[in-house]
Amino acid sequence: MSVTNDVSNNSTIQDLFNSKVKDAAANQDSLAGATKEASGDQSLGKDAFLQLLVTQLKNQNPLSPQDNGAFVAQLAQFSSLEGINTLNDSVNAISSNYKSSQALQASSLVGRSVIIGTDKALVDTSKSFTGSVDVTSSVGNVTIKVTDKDGKLVKTIELGAQGAGKSDFIWDGKNEAGEKVDSGNYTFAASTKNDAGDALALKTSLPATVTSVTLSQTGGEMLLNLSGGLGSIKLSQIQTIGT
Repeated sequence: MSVTNDVSNNSTIQDLFNSKVKDAAANQDSLAGATKEASGDQSLGKDAFLQLLVTQLKNQNPLSPQDNGAFVAQLAQFSSLEGINTLNDSVNAISSNYKSSQALQASSLVGRSVIIGTDKALVDTSKSFTGSVDVTSSVGNVTIKVTDKDGKLVKTIELGAQGAGKSDFIWDGKNEAGEKVDSGNYTFAASTKNDAGDALALKTSLPATVTSVTLSQTGGEMLLNLSGGLGSIKLSQIQTIGT
């Protein structure tokens, strides 16, 4: 009798154990199915996270229910996820407003004259052309050589002694013989000499006209396209915006 009772008891315990194992496996399958249904091949969002949480609560093991601390931690994760989604929406809205502001700013620059740091300019020789030289320290004399698109020297402008700062110069569009030259692209090479008599190049700032604007699709700085084939510059490179 005792042997029979032992076997019966063992069988009952084994059946109960197998039942719990099957229930646990079913819970795991249910949770895995919910995960697949909620997320698919994409990253989990707040809706998928909530669906997983509800599924987990519905299929928890009655012998080992969901721990309160773990449940609170999952709720905190859900709250963090919600906050991140809200932050992403806000950043996207700011980015959209920034692009709109860029487009409005760009439309106001087309056709305007801007001053940029360059040595090349499209010159209309029917009127005087004004530029400036960046002088880093007081010098005895500043010379500007104007050459045409073929590199031929057209005019030499002597500014004389200059103090540190920007020194303006004007070219009347005439060559050394006093004759008007054709309008077009010209290069302005400014230089001075140090105490040893060596030539030192100086930077020039010249006007250019904005013909169009290229907006960045990745949130970068917009580019200003200049007339006369002078290429493009970044908005931050503008020194002065004229009429």
